[in-house]
Amino acid sequence: MTSSHPTVALPGEPGAAPWWTSAVVYQVYPRSFADSDGDGIGDLGGIRGRLEYLAELGVDALWLSPVYPSPQHDNGYDISDYREIEPVFGDLAEFDLLVAEAHERGIKIVMDLVVNHTSDEHAWFRESRSSRSNPKRDWYWWRKPQGDEGPPNGWGSAFSGPAWTLDEATGEYYLHLFAKQQPDLNWENPEVRQAVYSMMNWWLDRGVDGFRMDVINYIAKQVDLIDGPAPATGGGSPMGPQIHDFLQEMHEAVFARRDGEHLTVGEMPGVNTDDARLFTDPGRAEVDMIFQFEHVGLDQGANKFEVLPRSLPALKKNLAHWQDGLAETGWNSLYLNNHDQPRLVSRFGNDTEFRYESATLWALVLHLHRGTPYVYQGEEIGMTNVRFDSIDDYRDLESLNHYREAVDQFDLDPGTVLAGVQTMSRDNARTPMQWDGTEQAGFTTGTPWLPVNPNHTEINVAADRAAERSVFRFYQRLIALRHESPVVALGSFTLLDPEHERLYAFTRTLGDETLLVVANASDTRLDVPLPVDVTGAELVLANYPTPGGGSALGPWEARLYRL
Repeated sequence: MTSSHPTVALPGEPGAAPWWTSAVVYQVYPRSFADSDGDGIGDLGGIRGRLEYLAELGVDALWLSPVYPSPQHDNGYDISDYREIEPVFGDLAEFDLLVAEAHERGIKIVMDLVVNHTSDEHAWFRESRSSRSNPKRDWYWWRKPQGDEGPPNGWGSAFSGPAWTLDEATGEYYLHLFAKQQPDLNWENPEVRQAVYSMMNWWLDRGVDGFRMDVINYIAKQVDLIDGPAPATGGGSPMGPQIHDFLQEMHEAVFARRDGEHLTVGEMPGVNTDDARLFTDPGRAEVDMIFQFEHVGLDQGANKFEVLPRSLPALKKNLAHWQDGLAETGWNSLYLNNHDQPRLVSRFGNDTEFRYESATLWALVLHLHRGTPYVYQGEEIGMTNVRFDSIDDYRDLESLNHYREAVDQFDLDPGTVLAGVQTMSRDNARTPMQWDGTEQAGFTTGTPWLPVNPNHTEINVAADRAAERSVFRFYQRLIALRHESPVVALGSFTLLDPEHERLYAFTRTLGDETLLVVANASDTRLDVPLPVDVTGAELVLANYPTPGGGSALGPWEARLYRL
């Protein structure tokens, strides 16, 4: 069972803080977590079989990437039926067992809600495209060709190419901000909104505890569909101002009349702190927190596969900006990797010589910020990027489309393009979970849908938990600390020495208690005066077995003091 949470008030707010302020969420990518039937694809039975592992880690909620029926063009983010389970994962009866067994262990279940778009095989879209006069025609964005029979505007898809596809049967284009198999729903139509709310209530009635909402700010479009920068590829945003009305209506139709606190997390590309305060202000009743992407875009150029040098001062300043921006109103979500991002220790740390040290350093730094931390499967044992040698080994639609476009259309060097894919591909996060050192890492008895990382013989759950320096045990202590300490959950944040190229230091303060984090984010010893005198301070947690009492920090050394 997870630890009980402190009953404390949010700064400036009366009463007890919501449960998620002192909680940690664990994200499972079902295809890659655990396979119970040997077909090479993870499933609900595999997740059920690992619930004790998650309970031992101490997490409070389990966020499941989509488990609905899908043609799998985008690994489940193209949904063909919102009220069923993809057969490769199991069925509704097994899902109900998963919810019940998770709840028995004090773990909440958070579903992925993908309602900006559906699959082109969803019954709604099949009706919509059947004729211009079909009653569901206006459930999606259809437009006539413009000019010389081209698309309605110049918007681009996040997965390369235009955001419009011509349906030859009806002679009109439909909008898809992602793959052409993912047509965008038209939220201007109230029938669409009510259908979505009905579906959400259906899942909540089955016992789920909330939703992570995929690109939810995109549901509100610039309704005139003006031309301009391609919004889904970083050149702007398609988000329209009606997004707040939609989210408030959703809250009223789905959550307002229910007992208990359900977690709502909005994935929102392109938003800033001003936006986030509006979205997460409890008084506005929209969402509890958002996922934003500023900090994971700092090392990317014109596109995500153009890798730029990383800057610790830039990362510190950005995370501190979000801490300050939501300090008085709203709430942050905290993450450094997920199913769409490279592995944390490979991107921000040293995944070879100092893998343990850098994995635990970033864990300490992230979890001591103010907000709700999200742990992505495998992060808690320091799993790394995979680095396939050939583009043919990749499965990620985004990576494959980018490679083909860059090489075939723009004639870029294949080796250079592949290097960018190796560094930033979503498949880095999607290789199977490494449970042990056996042939398929304990993930499956069959052939996995995506090859396991060859380093699974050294990096796996069994080996890590048995090791003297265990990343898993470090995460356990961090999660327990958040449960036990109101200052970790709710204390104010102050960044120290923001310009330092290697030192990451900050304080958290609540009442008369202050915690200090000092971390050397580099491969070499750091011998500088610490920004705060720690004489007589209590060392709460460290990733070196015998940390020195002075100011010198070893490579990737991190310490937490109570002043």
